[in-house]
Amino acid sequence: MSGEQGGSRRLSTKEAAERLGVKPETVYAYVSRGLLSSRREANGRGSSFDAKEVDALTRRNTRAAAASSAAGELAVKTRITLIEKDRYYFRGVDATELAEHYSYEPVAEWLWTGVLREDVRFTAPEEIVGAARRAVQALPAHSGPMDRLRVATIAAAAADPLRFDLDEQAVLGTARALVPTLVDALPPVSDWARDEHTIAGRLWPRLTRRAPDGPWMSALDKALVLLIDHDLAASTLAVRVAASARAHPYAAVSAGLGVLEGPLHGAASGLAHRMLTEVLDRGSAAAVVADHLRAGRRVPGLGHRLYPREDPRAQALFAALAEVPQAREALDAARDVVATTARHTELYANVDLALAVLTVASGMPPEAGETVFAVSRTAGWITHALEEYGERPLRMRPSGHYTGARPPQPLPLP
Repeated sequence: MSGEQGGSRRLSTKEAAERLGVKPETVYAYVSRGLLSSRREANGRGSSFDAKEVDALTRRNTRAAAASSAAGELAVKTRITLIEKDRYYFRGVDATELAEHYSYEPVAEWLWTGVLREDVRFTAPEEIVGAARRAVQALPAHSGPMDRLRVATIAAAAADPLRFDLDEQAVLGTARALVPTLVDALPPVSDWARDEHTIAGRLWPRLTRRAPDGPWMSALDKALVLLIDHDLAASTLAVRVAASARAHPYAAVSAGLGVLEGPLHGAASGLAHRMLTEVLDRGSAAAVVADHLRAGRRVPGLGHRLYPREDPRAQALFAALAEVPQAREALDAARDVVATTARHTELYANVDLALAVLTVASGMPPEAGETVFAVSRTAGWITHALEEYGERPLRMRPSGHYTGARPPQPLPLP
């Protein structure tokens, strides 16, 4: 209900949401962030908002969107990840410090809900896990991990009749079940099981036959935390486009998995793995780096357009791997690659090179880094989907700049 008080028109929550083009929940989020003020109605049946203040916020949002379009880039307001000055932050907290102090599940839960619970464990209904496993088992033997993860996601969605419920609590339930489902659907390569309650503990025997000790598990868990999110990477943008169209969480994650498989994104760690293996076989990085440069290829695992110096994710993961004696040789090989390339051009290690050290030293296959990336990033994708569900539907719809033949054109002839 709206009314006039002191010459200023008041809007109900529903009216304010309609003017702003957002959901009512987002209006209250604006209030909590100090972007809008509200007044409790005398009858106690809700809040009202100053119409002029709502209109001013609408204009600011419109100008921000116009400025983004004028710059030729799509800019999306988000409160999840900030990348700044060779560091990156989850909700304002240094992500590398989070990885140092907390495991993957508590950080994911905190990103989703704002509540940090160190004892949180992710579980999934057996009918959903069973459907995902059966679908993965039906794939050809040569199928890769991304094939399995995509199929597992689709099968899990088909087994979940409540997947279309986009209520926040329903989406959170999906998130807590989907991550372990993806891991448990992957075929194990060993029967080793040290800790079946954590994502890192369940993922390890699906990637390598080697039995890890505490430092190995700590390194894998840190990798999972460090990779949860990285602002609007290509796969995350795909997820937000899907969520903007109100696709359910499984479909949004499927969109992210499809993009992640590109060689310039999630699959990049596999290229670094193969390079690092060759360096170890040949005993020196010089010839390997020279071969890449001679062929006109970039040296895998080096450089990142968002970081002028070393990727902070690589720094943190290298530090964790330094505590693993079995990783020393691969670490030295990675440092040799960086030092050798520096003679030609100043490039620093990125997270793909650090992932390669983890996978090579632990006896994992080249595609294992991509698997770790995908499992970890699923939590970040769902965080972005949750945020996008609170925005105006279909806002992720840029306009095409047509450069084809001008109409009218004659009908084409056979």
